[in-house]
Parts: sequence; structure tokens; C-alpha cells
Amino acid sequence: MRHQTLIIIALLLPSLAWAQEQKPAPAPDMPNMNMPSHNMADMPGMNTADSASAMRSMEGHMDMGPHMRMTALRDARPGDAERAAQVVEAARKVAERYTDYKLALADGFKIFMPNVPQKMYHFTNYSNAFEAVIHFDPNRPTSLLYEKHDDGYKLIGVMYTAAKNASEDELDQRIPLSVAQWHAHVNLCLPPPDRRKEILAPHLQFGLQGSITTQAACADAGGRFLPQIFGWMVHVYPFEKNPADVWSVERQAHGHMD
Repeated sequence: MRHQTLIIIALLLPSLAWAQEQKPAPAPDMPNMNMPSHNMADMPGMNTADSASAMRSMEGHMDMGPHMRMTALRDARPGDAERAAQVVEAARKVAERYTDYKLALADGFKIFMPNVPQKMYHFTNYSNAFEAVIHFDPNRPTSLLYEKHDDGYKLIGVMYTAAKNASEDELDQRIPLSVAQWHAHVNLCLPPPDRRKEILAPHLQFGLQGSITTQAACADAGGRFLPQIFGWMVHVYPFEKNPADVWSVERQAHGHMD
């Protein structure tokens, strides 16, 4: 089953990575922007098999340890609560529209890894993901978040994304960091090709649950180090009543793949 999961992930990951890794071409008013990277296989040392290993290593319990970077909570400023409430309201309207998951599919959202059991399924719109790199529109989330039920899917939230080189100030402009914390997956050490199965071992060295967290340690182990994979992400659960639950950090950390 694990090997089947790896194959599925290897086939599906590049399209998600492509959408999250896109950068607009350089322009006079946008310095320091990079040319597009089409998928994770274009990253140094990363191919589709490595992509599968990376995603497999993200499954299960993910804590706030060295492989997950969270934005720091800031002091509240005038207008922060109002700006955050506007995002929640937009997210709620989107969520209400797509309570029926079939409408999401009809509107171009695609289920990421539908055949792999997960706590939370991401229905991703790659056009929205591409736009999110350049421009934040709370009416166009990158992904809709569903729980699987016998008769289909139940919508529980939405996910917004940003470019992985976005600064915390830029993320704060999208959603106030006094209210929300964005997360990124960092410090990934991929095993060498002849040891790739070790990413599935019970006591991991490699992957986003592994003990290796630095480039030096990764090099010593013969692995390939990636400081960050994917872009910045934040989940919003707009049907929750308690603000802490709307922006739950624990839920977005532990609600990926299991």
C-alpha cells in the first residue's frame, strides 16, 4: 500500500508544486522576482520520485517542530480585526457556495490525491493558486478543504497560499499576523536514491518528520537538502464560531495527510 501511495503522489505532486512555485517574470516595478519554476522536479536535487518521498514524509502527525515554520504572532493594530473579519466573511461565502463538492469539481477544483486516505482533502484550483502568488483575493482560495464521508465530502474550510519567498510583511498585508499564522514546510533532507525507502522507516532520518534539520547534517548523511518546499499556506475554518477555531494553528498543522 505504501508503494502504491508513493506512485500516486509522484504522479500528482508536480502539478500542485507547479502552481505553488510559480513566480511572475521580472518587471521594472517588481525587483528580485524569479523566473518560473514549473514543478518540484525543477528544484535542485528534486525529481518526481523525491517528490513522492517528500509528500509521504508529511503524512501523519506534524508538530510545530523544525520542519514547520510558522509566522510569528504580532501585536494587534487598529483595523486588524476588521481586515481579518473581511477575509473570514469572503471565505464563508466561498464555503457556502461549495458545500456541495460537485459544484467545486464543476468549477475547476481538483481533488489532490483522491485515492489516498487523508484527514482532510484539498480540492485545488490551480488558476487560483497561480494568481495567489501575485495577488491576494479572498474570494478565490487556492484550495477548498473537505472531510471524506461515506456519501461524499463535507466542506470544513478553505486554504490561501502565497509565494514561498513572500516576506512576513507581505503575508501580514494579506491577513493580519496578529490574527492568523501562516505555515511553511521547511528543512527537508531527501535520502540518496539508493536509500529512498528509509523515508518510510519508523525512526526517520530523512523527510519532514526526520531527525535531520540542517544542510550540514543532510550532507553528512549523503542526502539533498531543501530549505523550503511549496509556498506559504494558511487555513481558514469560516463555519467555526470561536475566532481561535476559525484560525486554528493546530488544525492546519495536523490536518494535512494521515
